[in-house]
Amino acid sequence: MADHASARVDAWIWSVRLTKTRSIAATACRAGHVKVNGERAKPAQPVRVGDEIRLFHAGRERIVVVQQALTKRVGAPAAAEAYLDKSPPPPTPVEAAAVGLRDRGAGRPTKRERRELNHLRGR
Repeated sequence: MADHASARVDAWIWSVRLTKTRSIAATACRAGHVKVNGERAKPAQPVRVGDEIRLFHAGRERIVVVQQALTKRVGAPAAAEAYLDKSPPPPTPVEAAAVGLRDRGAGRPTKRERRELNHLRGR
């Protein structure tokens, strides 16, 4: 476990086990799903202790504050100590089921249906 002044954001996300692979972390950065201190992050952007990272992955937003700048993947107990998790709790199965689902083969939603779906999802 190396503690450096900074680390690449994609390597750090992978190191603390927020994503399974570094390439998934880099792809999330390029797609705009990673923000460091409120700004979109490129994969090579450095992160330092105290930075807030927002990652939208697997249908859930994770909000973490960097406690240690890691560059190598570490075990789960050490990874949990490397960040402070401020993420909202995952949705309960009842809340997840409340999201509107369309019947298979019903076609694309209309503009009105999209607005209703976005309202249900809280967007």
